[in-house]
Amino acid sequence: MLSTIRNAMRTPELRNKILFTLALIGLYRLGAQIPAPGVSLDALENLRDQANSGPGSVFSYLNLLSGGGLASLSWFALGILPYITASIIIQILTVAIPKLEEWQAQGAVGQRKISQWTRYVTVVLALIQSTGIVFLVNRNPEGFFGADIGLFPDGSPGRILLAVTCITIGSAVVMWMGELITEKGIGNGMSIIIFASVVSSLPGLGITINTQKGIVGIVVALVLLVFLCAGIVFVEQGQRRIPVHFAKRTSGRKVTGGNKSYIPLKVNQAGVIPVIFASSLLQLPTLLANVLPADGWGQSVRDFLNNNLFRPDNLGYILVSGLLIVGFAYFYNSIAFDPIRRADELNKSGGFIPGFRPGPQTEAHLAKILNRITLPGAVFLGVVALLPSAILARWLGSAQSAGLVGFSGVSILIAVGVALETMKQIDSQLMQRNYEGFLK
Repeated sequence: MLSTIRNAMRTPELRNKILFTLALIGLYRLGAQIPAPGVSLDALENLRDQANSGPGSVFSYLNLLSGGGLASLSWFALGILPYITASIIIQILTVAIPKLEEWQAQGAVGQRKISQWTRYVTVVLALIQSTGIVFLVNRNPEGFFGADIGLFPDGSPGRILLAVTCITIGSAVVMWMGELITEKGIGNGMSIIIFASVVSSLPGLGITINTQKGIVGIVVALVLLVFLCAGIVFVEQGQRRIPVHFAKRTSGRKVTGGNKSYIPLKVNQAGVIPVIFASSLLQLPTLLANVLPADGWGQSVRDFLNNNLFRPDNLGYILVSGLLIVGFAYFYNSIAFDPIRRADELNKSGGFIPGFRPGPQTEAHLAKILNRITLPGAVFLGVVALLPSAILARWLGSAQSAGLVGFSGVSILIAVGVALETMKQIDSQLMQRNYEGFLK
């Protein structure tokens, strides 16, 4: 491994890409700690303490994906969340809007148009989300923590507007940084930023476990982490290869085709997207509950939601989240891998699956395999996202730790998945220069 790292740093082009990526990650983490203008620093300290010590909630999850930026109400408070949401919306609308589907079929030219519209939607969503977060935390902090935080002591509309504007601009800058990493760095920029966010929260989890259970707790957590990482790598690398043959074609004296290939279908083809979908849907009731009265029945509704929808060891939360993850995995895979379109592409390129005729038979065969392979991948996602969090929460047995461990399974899943994809990119560039890669 050390020799592989040495080879990577010896290659000027690859070294520059790695250093460029690390520099942008450093800038992102710096921006996530700089508060927006007009925010009381004493109130921010109180906000961080209550975010870390309070029970699992929607705020805990959003703060996890923003790398702690939301608890600091920083310039990068929303992180890459608006871009993720915009990408999901555009991807779903591609199936429903003919114009977007037409752009998708145009290749690189159409993809640039889709990317541009994704940026527009990201800025709009960032404006809406930053406005909602600032007003909810400032006007109705009880909905999040049960205490008056007072982020804007004087309540000046100008200061609140300035904070909203800065957070919106920060989201656009994070999106730009992600695109720069994709273009000039190593790995997928948006995934790298999410990776940096979730990994930055792991030391806090370790401190909590050490405080509660001491060195024995750290050892048990590390053993669980090792087994979890091994399982994630095993499933992430697993794929079903569908054999494809290409018919021979004769043009004059030249014979083309006749070769064999395969269509790779990953067991976990959707990645972590279904988990994000399910978590986003579970956030809606909590966000909507914040407009209810601050006390009385409104507070009772918020307490019920926080105690049931965001407690990792709650059976209702596990069942609802698990079903949502499985359902969204099937939904996403049906969009990402269209058997009808793939069968049509095979037919146009002169390819066929042995034993199945081109057209409806090939479509039915691909759909059958997709449905069969999606189930174990979806169950795996649910187990990884929910089981470690439930075990840690039950073992630690403290409501204080629930906010930290509530999404630790998601953190590890994202971290390992992104690390694997990045290592594959580094491997491919090393092998082009006749070096051995990380993955044997």
